[in-house]
Amino acid sequence: MFGGVFDPESIDAKIAEKEALTTADGFWNDNDKATKVMNEIKMLKGRVEPWRELIKEIGDVEALCDLGIEENDQSVESEVQELYDAAKAKFDHESILNLLSGEVDKNDAFLSVHAGAGGTEACDWAFMLSRMYQRWAERHGYKLEVIDQEEAEGGIKSISLKISGPYVYGYLKGEAGVHRLVRISPFDANARRHTSFASVYVFPVLDDSIEVKIDPKDLRVDTYRSGGKGGQHVNKTDSAVRFTHLPTGIVVACDSERSQLMNRATAMSILRSRLYEYYREQKEKENMKFAAEKKDISFGSQIRSYVFQPYTMVKDHRTKFSVGNIQGVMDGDIDGFLDAFLSAQWKGLPMGDDDSEDEI
Repeated sequence: MFGGVFDPESIDAKIAEKEALTTADGFWNDNDKATKVMNEIKMLKGRVEPWRELIKEIGDVEALCDLGIEENDQSVESEVQELYDAAKAKFDHESILNLLSGEVDKNDAFLSVHAGAGGTEACDWAFMLSRMYQRWAERHGYKLEVIDQEEAEGGIKSISLKISGPYVYGYLKGEAGVHRLVRISPFDANARRHTSFASVYVFPVLDDSIEVKIDPKDLRVDTYRSGGKGGQHVNKTDSAVRFTHLPTGIVVACDSERSQLMNRATAMSILRSRLYEYYREQKEKENMKFAAEKKDISFGSQIRSYVFQPYTMVKDHRTKFSVGNIQGVMDGDIDGFLDAFLSAQWKGLPMGDDDSEDEI
């Protein structure tokens, strides 16, 4: 039952180690450190306790089934089936969680959406896509923060979100790539079908345990006024911050706070995350030279299509997972896609584009 990378005894040992820290003198004097340790304990217990509860539930199902057989009582069949279905659903969920064992899978995530070519139609698609992820975060009770947003006619050119909660990066990391929309454009007076694209980027929020060195000489820092709606909302100081990392060309910005210092801190956090992901990808590309049979899935790949006309379907071209309820997906019901990607990745299944039935 505990196959793969899951080891309950190892997790129990980690819990005991963390709990021992809470009894040390002066532990509670450092509130940030104490909060971090307590959150780690909660997360570790959240990994192992559901499995123990599941074992108990399966035992109850077996006992009820044996009792029905022993007394030849078929009336318990429906109850056994109900308990079994509930246990299987919990098993499937915990099995997916078990796959999130990467170095930063447990971390929060920065997620950004950028409109592709296509003017108003593409900007509207970027807005729709960002709303989908915000609805997904709300469904799971995650904390959501808009870090930076560039508005455009009919939608947005780009938006950066910070989504905070257990294993957010692990769940969302497979969303990075190009997302395609096919629909009758509401902006076309001739009601023609349009294809639009938006790019999604996902980066882990890094804590102090992961070091990313940034030389100040490699940074260009620009400050500017945050956009406002006019009147009392106009920002009269250069509080927004933009960092350009010269060696890589990576640009990050933050204008969510009135304080330039707070925007600097947030922008630096985003930059560290993007550099971590950049260097990780560079390392993976080097490794790919020795594993030519594996196909690289890069940000330039088209990973998913959202078709509104002439039929309704959302299909992931890597895992072949698809659903017909496109409105549910746009309202944040994307767990099926996230789970399918993690499962395929863990099993080492080949993943790549397949546009055969969606090229319309």
